[in-house]
Amino acid sequence: MDRKQFLLRIDRELWQELEEWAADDLRSVNAQVEWLLREAARKRRGGRGRHERPARESADKDDDERGDGPAADAQRPRSATSVDRR
Repeated sequence: MDRKQFLLRIDRELWQELEEWAADDLRSVNAQVEWLLREAARKRRGGRGRHERPARESADKDDDERGDGPAADAQRPRSATSVDRR
């Protein structure tokens, strides 16, 4: 894996906390920060892995291929009984 290097300026107290946390997890501080960033990115994606597709999206695609999903609904003509006549 190709890694990008960058400088990070961090508060001393936070650094000490990261050192302790990393030691508890048997990691280096660098590995701990990388793990934290990966976890934050995973949570931002909604817990999905790198290549996982959201469950709902794949279900909608399967429905559309069968002709009973949301895209099919948009193409179906409305019946006379479903029109709102106010």
